[in-house]
Amino acid sequence: MDKPVDRLDTRASLARTNVVGFNTIVIREFNRIIRIWGQTIVPPAITATLYFVIFGSLIGGRIGDMGGYSYIQYIAPGLIMMTVITNSYGNVVSSFFGAKFGKHIEELLVSPLPGWLIVGGYVVGGIVRGLIVGGVVTAITLIFTHMKIHNVGVVISAVLLSSIVFALAGMINAIFAKNFDQISFIPTFVLTPLTYLGGVFYTIKLLPDWAQHISHANPILYMVNAFRYGFLGVSDVDVRLAYTIMIGAAVVLYVSCVWLLHRGVGTRE
Repeated sequence: MDKPVDRLDTRASLARTNVVGFNTIVIREFNRIIRIWGQTIVPPAITATLYFVIFGSLIGGRIGDMGGYSYIQYIAPGLIMMTVITNSYGNVVSSFFGAKFGKHIEELLVSPLPGWLIVGGYVVGGIVRGLIVGGVVTAITLIFTHMKIHNVGVVISAVLLSSIVFALAGMINAIFAKNFDQISFIPTFVLTPLTYLGGVFYTIKLLPDWAQHISHANPILYMVNAFRYGFLGVSDVDVRLAYTIMIGAAVVLYVSCVWLLHRGVGTRE
């Protein structure tokens, strides 16, 4: 029979191994983001600048106020959230699929690191990239317009939950993808349309009733509006419902990722 002290030492050793493994994944993801900053940070910054110049300054002046704010102020939170969503998703899908393609995902799978920590490490990497790029876009936003914050807690929690949801969605895409075409299909034909139709550039109150009902089936609508509420205090949806959807999606996607990794779907085939 093992002594209690030996069992405690074993647990402590395993805990240290888990911490080291988790930190290694996060640090590797962070270094990857910074190493290829010309691909991870610069393009979103340029794209956001063009959006503000074209939609905010040139077209926005002719549109007038929206939701009680100038058009450029109204779209600013949406543009920031759109950047966070796409970059959180893109970081995980490309990094995890790259690990599969390079055949070094096996090193993680045979390590004592549990699946839930592996998923957590990649998700944190996606959050880091989303927040870094989101911070850059926020700085660009301040060049074009003044931004006030209605509720700091809503701003922080909404951006974190949205980043978690799409980092997990990116991992599921990477798990099932068998080639590089399949990791670009979802962002191009699903994520981008949902983002543009998610209330980033307009209030859905401008749409006819049937279009408003369809828009409510778009999860990004709730994320964008929760984030916008944090800045401006206005929203097209019930913010409590938005949080319910974001938290529910995060839990379901996280459990799904851990289960798929445990079953070896896409990684042991």
